[in-house]
Amino acid sequence: MRRLRPDALLLGTAKPGVGLDLVRELAAKGDDLSTRRTHCLVFYQEMAHDVIVELLQAGARGLLSRDSDSEEVLAAARGVARGRTVLSSEVATKLVDWFCDFGADPRPAVSPEIVGLTEREREVLTLMGQGVSIQDASTLLYISVSTIRTHLHRIRHKLDLRDRAQMVAFAYQTGLVREAA
Repeated sequence: MRRLRPDALLLGTAKPGVGLDLVRELAAKGDDLSTRRTHCLVFYQEMAHDVIVELLQAGARGLLSRDSDSEEVLAAARGVARGRTVLSSEVATKLVDWFCDFGADPRPAVSPEIVGLTEREREVLTLMGQGVSIQDASTLLYISVSTIRTHLHRIRHKLDLRDRAQMVAFAYQTGLVREAA
């Protein structure tokens, strides 16, 4: 994989959670702009809701049943190689059912302290709370370092925070960043 750098990796998994670390590693490698991202298409026999969520959060771009026919597999591999998300109908149905179970408004409640921040400012604050450097944040968000600095200045002004340490503490206090389990 390191030598060939494929656009897509087709990964079969017999047990839930197997291959999860590989999916995470490949998704993280794509954050390095010097390497081309390899997207993962995962095949499964039976997939529980929590495994679906774990794989998608880890960076899997596709989930297909092992019973998929060759045309479906080929189309999914091509889509995943192009960076598209491809889900089997069973997975899509499970995700829609899970989403509908949230009720009328599935969005997480926004802490009143951060209502005045723009979505981009929340993203920057979250990254700072996670300990991401300004340079890495600019790479992750595809914006310049000076734009990150501008967002940081506005965040400090809006929230009346003195320094980065206060920003990190604030990100944890408001739930933007959660402690690792």
